[in-house]
Amino acid sequence: MRPESAAIIRDVLQYIERYGNSAADSPAAERDFGALALQLFAFQCEHNAAYRNYAKIKRKLPGQLHSWREIPPMPIQGFKRSALSCEPPEEALAVFTTSGTTNPELRGRQYHPTFDVWDASMRTGFRRFVMGSVPRLRTLVISPAEDLNANSSLSRYLSQAIRFFGTDGSGTYFRHDGLAADELIAGLQDCERSGEPVLLLGATFAYVPLLDRLQELDVRFRLAPGSRILDTGGFKGQSREVPMDWLYGQFEERFGVPRSGCVNMYGMTELCSQYYDDTLASGKPTTLKRGPAWLRPLVLDPHTLLPAPDGQVGVLAHIDLANWNSCVAILTEDLGVMRDGGFELLGRIGGAEARGCSLAVEQFIRSNEGNA
Repeated sequence: MRPESAAIIRDVLQYIERYGNSAADSPAAERDFGALALQLFAFQCEHNAAYRNYAKIKRKLPGQLHSWREIPPMPIQGFKRSALSCEPPEEALAVFTTSGTTNPELRGRQYHPTFDVWDASMRTGFRRFVMGSVPRLRTLVISPAEDLNANSSLSRYLSQAIRFFGTDGSGTYFRHDGLAADELIAGLQDCERSGEPVLLLGATFAYVPLLDRLQELDVRFRLAPGSRILDTGGFKGQSREVPMDWLYGQFEERFGVPRSGCVNMYGMTELCSQYYDDTLASGKPTTLKRGPAWLRPLVLDPHTLLPAPDGQVGVLAHIDLANWNSCVAILTEDLGVMRDGGFELLGRIGGAEARGCSLAVEQFIRSNEGNA
């Protein structure tokens, strides 16, 4: 690893340690975030040719910027078309790939020369938004962990949740042939008998077959106070969708976990950090999402990709200091709206609203013709 990369990693880890429990809008966190984001962007433009070419065609090279909000966000389609990595891709410790629900032949790739920053970001954010003052819980995972899918960021996330925050008896209940529902039910019954609080984790759509099995067996739990449920990902690409209100209602009916104990996580392969419903941190049920101090959302006008005012629906972009090796800013295909320092996720962009994103992808392709 080049010395410049080691220095960047050190600076990002120091920021995470310093502001892990701070509000993103504190003056010191904001000041240091802006300086480090611009530093990262300059580093990436020097060592990541595809990102530099894109910034050049956008006329937003490091010396031309006055604020971190002006950093050109890389369209997530770029992760499918180029090796967006400052360190040599072939030397990566691991490569996370996207699910490929839209096009299985074209998957986004995120290269990880080390997991030092990724793990620090996951651990610190999870502690704040999911665990709170509770150091450990019996953690039961219902989606594939990293032993089944080493190329999935979610699988590592779930495995690290057990390592960092799980008690004895924590484990995964997804096997090569699918969810081990009856084993999980037995584990939940054990927790119910002992009065031990539970942390249940999995992809949103993974809960549906579990709830189906509980209904089939007519099984209900009253899990101990302090139990919580985390879901992530929604139902994109799934053959069956259910309303989220119904899902959270079922969590209370079948597990005895009220809405105030449920958190939805928003993350993606192209990010190295995660956002969460602010429910547990704020003490009241909400779909407003917040992230740690090193992860900032922007809502952009879908036609111009300029920042939209609070309350206006636009396309989501994210600036993630933990993305030290790829692109510090990314442009998603999700709609959102900023409120009270957080954002509401409103679904996927489409139709005329996708014009700005499509233009950004075309500009990326044009800027890197012959270099992918």
